[in-house]
Amino acid sequence: MADKNVLKGKKILVVDDEADVLGTLVEMLDTCDIETASTYEAAKEFLETKVYDAVILDIMGVRGFDLLELAARKKMPALMLTAHGLSPDNLIGSIRLGAKSYIPKDKIGEIDIYLEEIFHAKEKGIEKSGAWFARLSSFFDERFGHGWKNKDKKFWSEFDKTYQVSKDELQKLL
Repeated sequence: MADKNVLKGKKILVVDDEADVLGTLVEMLDTCDIETASTYEAAKEFLETKVYDAVILDIMGVRGFDLLELAARKKMPALMLTAHGLSPDNLIGSIRLGAKSYIPKDKIGEIDIYLEEIFHAKEKGIEKSGAWFARLSSFFDERFGHGWKNKDKKFWSEFDKTYQVSKDELQKLL
């Protein structure tokens, strides 16, 4: 269940080269203060001159990884939202560059839940929460195929240690 209060008034930058995606997110996150950018250049300008509570970045078409690096340097939590860039390598790359979550566009209807988790984790002092991954693990298993994590066993072993959500953390987030 969505907690709209935690989102109310949050300043969020949404970057995507698809106008319909930008419109959908503006509508869905109507309690937030949303700014949008449809190009890398516009998004870079926003990130260099403003501060956001969170940024939502597409990977393809807007150089999402470059924007993620900029957001991470400025300590702005980033949520990666992608369709064409949905792959195990991009998932790992996003995490390594500091993304707080990596959400398939198939799950855009749940974007508020993932943003809320970011804000609740921040409020509770939880730097690296894997709650988003726990929610999406079966989706990734289905999409990427059985054993998809085997290619990068070392990364996923470390991820499990670092991002594993304990019962206490899960309670704090809920």
